[in-house]
Amino acid sequence: MTICDADILEVDLPNVTTLAEFCHGMLASLPRSDQRRWGEIYVRGLVSVPGRKSIRRISELVVGRDADQSLQQFVNQSPWSSEQVRRSLAEHVNQALRPTAWVVREVVFPKNGDNSVAVARQYAPPAGRVLNCQLALGLFLAGDNGSCPVNWRLLMPRSWDDDPERRARSRVPEEERSQPRWKYLLDMVDEMIGAWGLPTAPIIVDLDSDGDVRPLLNGLDERGVGYLAQVPARMPLLPASLVERAGGSTRPATVGELAAVAAKHGGLTTVSRRDGATGELSRSQFVITAVSGTTRHAGAAHGRGFRRARHVLAEWRSGQQRPRAVWLTNLGAAGILDIVGLFRARDWANDDVHRLAEESGLRHFEGRSFQGWHHHVTLASVAHGYRLMRTLGQQRRSGQWLRFYE
Repeated sequence: MTICDADILEVDLPNVTTLAEFCHGMLASLPRSDQRRWGEIYVRGLVSVPGRKSIRRISELVVGRDADQSLQQFVNQSPWSSEQVRRSLAEHVNQALRPTAWVVREVVFPKNGDNSVAVARQYAPPAGRVLNCQLALGLFLAGDNGSCPVNWRLLMPRSWDDDPERRARSRVPEEERSQPRWKYLLDMVDEMIGAWGLPTAPIIVDLDSDGDVRPLLNGLDERGVGYLAQVPARMPLLPASLVERAGGSTRPATVGELAAVAAKHGGLTTVSRRDGATGELSRSQFVITAVSGTTRHAGAAHGRGFRRARHVLAEWRSGQQRPRAVWLTNLGAAGILDIVGLFRARDWANDDVHRLAEESGLRHFEGRSFQGWHHHVTLASVAHGYRLMRTLGQQRRSGQWLRFYE
């Protein structure tokens, strides 16, 4: 059986009518016509092949003949730029979705064995345990009606830095070395703002398992980028503030303690909201308070002013004594409702990580090379982007809208 255009539901999309046309725009940077043809076939397989989207199954169901070797060569060895395809996808998604946030998600790629690029037995924060896996950061453009990953970084374990045999076998570029997560993230931000020229949106990032959040938050401040960063409630304030303790002693306050004091003296704001992806209604109480010692500052990073004033935002669920979650943000002037409104974008990105795995074959890469991994996750993002464009077209035609607040 060969899957063709007629087997895929096509709708009117912004500037696109078919999967072939969508791929034509996304893959225009590939220098050769045969690369663009195999790219479209691979994306078509990621969109339409049921179950595991292996190269063999894509060959059988999309091409209709044995084309395994050609597809393998295209994904793993063909010299085309993932960055250019990601830029095209980002520009298209940005125009169609009008993102309200850039959401950072760490993604786990479980693996058997130790031959795949950057694989190691390591702690995986999304899973909360040690796994044999690859870890990656995906940056999603996210809005009120969906999200799409447009940039990726594969986190290189330290054990790979001094293993020339494995690096050569997986064709890891010399400059790719283990580094803190915050450096990978700032590198993506710089690429998207500088090289791609995308308009910025607040960055939502989970730093709950990070030891030191200062390098990232300071880096975003210096770039004039807004952020909403989830942090541990026990984390000392940045910069350190002092709170009076029983007996007159003092010590640095934690973000959780500051939020609790603000909730006690300033009261809580109750917000009812719907999950961006599921539509589920929930009710929480929030408080926001300024972190003493931070100041509002004007700068010229990337041609824009930026603020250094930081606030703590905390959420309580009914009946809880301690906050459910705590964030540091430089968006304090926006107010609670505007900041909590960004959770809709976060909900979409969180849900879309699972959609990418189940529907677009994100974790189905069969190769071992650094370049092949980046090619695959880029084309999986294109497949997801096509699904997003299709859904947006359906929503806009039907006038479908889901209220965030009740």
